[in-house]
Amino acid sequence: MSKHQTITIVGGGLVGSLCAIFLGNRDYDVHVFDRRRDMRLTGAERGRSINLALSHRGLKALEAAGVAAHIDTIGIPMRGRMIHNADGATVFQPYGKDGEAIYSVSRGGLNELLLNIADRHPHVHFHFEERCQDVNVHEATAAFMRSDGATHEVHADCIIGADGAYSAVRGVMQKQGRFNYEQLYLEHGYKELTIPAKPDGNWALEKNALHIWPRGRYMFIALPNTDGSFTCTLFLPFESNRADEPSFEDLHTEEAVMRFFGTSFPDVVQLMPDLAQEFFANPTSTLVTVRCSPWIYQDTAMLIGDAAHAIVPFYGQGMNAGFEDCRIFNELLTKHDDHWLETLQEYNTVRKPNSDAIARLAMQNFVEMSERVADPMFLLRKKIEQRCHALYPSAFQPVYSMVTFSHLPYADALKEMERQDAIFEKILSLEHIRERWNTSEGESAVQEILRSAGYAV
Repeated sequence: MSKHQTITIVGGGLVGSLCAIFLGNRDYDVHVFDRRRDMRLTGAERGRSINLALSHRGLKALEAAGVAAHIDTIGIPMRGRMIHNADGATVFQPYGKDGEAIYSVSRGGLNELLLNIADRHPHVHFHFEERCQDVNVHEATAAFMRSDGATHEVHADCIIGADGAYSAVRGVMQKQGRFNYEQLYLEHGYKELTIPAKPDGNWALEKNALHIWPRGRYMFIALPNTDGSFTCTLFLPFESNRADEPSFEDLHTEEAVMRFFGTSFPDVVQLMPDLAQEFFANPTSTLVTVRCSPWIYQDTAMLIGDAAHAIVPFYGQGMNAGFEDCRIFNELLTKHDDHWLETLQEYNTVRKPNSDAIARLAMQNFVEMSERVADPMFLLRKKIEQRCHALYPSAFQPVYSMVTFSHLPYADALKEMERQDAIFEKILSLEHIRERWNTSEGESAVQEILRSAGYAV
């Protein structure tokens, strides 16, 4: 059957819920199964998720699904990075031009919003506390176990694995012939913490910024919430490679935690009255990159979001990439008149190279966020990038803007990163570039390098 009627989605998280909305809008009979209890009844699980940065790609997908209008109620615009240097000085780095911003959103809040919208759809049905036990990709059947231990089998025309980095659906697809799979854990882990709102309900730090405390091999970040608090994340190696390098294994007492924060991030200690208690109450979680292919099995099974391409969070694109999967998949269904075999084949061909590209970009951005944002030459590069973009907006675009404020393919952004790295090596080696980068003489020298690299400036 090339045109399907009934779809099983495994995973009711962000991507699974949005995918259900798209398919429900196309009048498919959609059944979403999730192993967790309904978070709208139990509340979002604290301590296990990083606040999310919703940017252009994610917003475009939400708009295509007809749900973007609700985002203002749960998101706060962040117009740039606020860098907190070790000496206590702060530097604001705008993300784009003309007030361009990304939105800080709560994972739980956004998931609840999408669940509510999807649940109101007459063609979408949710089934919670249903753990996927097995999948038959040939027949598009799946076996689930309920919370009482009872098992049952579900039949559909296609099974969509939207069940995250440790996907049960992918686990079955891996057993098929010619399936490639790779996972890579970062030697760093992360722990979620909180800066509460001030007594008057306001934010203790600049509200419209993503705050970063870069410290070389580790860093601390904070994203604003609508209730006046900040969700913070400490990224730190699990084990030390050097005697002078901090790690999670060193922080096993409250005294060690307070000493570490007092030395590395003294300006936030006073803003976190429950730091030590929260540190030990919340888990230390891993950071993993997953690459696999193919994402499809004929027209009866497919992977989407983290199940297909989990990435580290340092470009803020994990959710955005998953949402973009949903949008492009929906567009391809339209293109192929809802014939699933052709749709899935093109979906796999189009999305796989872009997921590999954003995985690489995300790893590169970890180095940028933890080390380079405090480097004077890196800051100079950013200023010159913004100046070039202002002078030649149609010819030159910073890579960050390509990724965050456009929907150009990630693979194109990766190629541009490699191109611009070579260009700026030449620009930053110009004599006295620090003093003359924004003079007419300096701009002419930069323009000549851009022209020689093929830019129409």
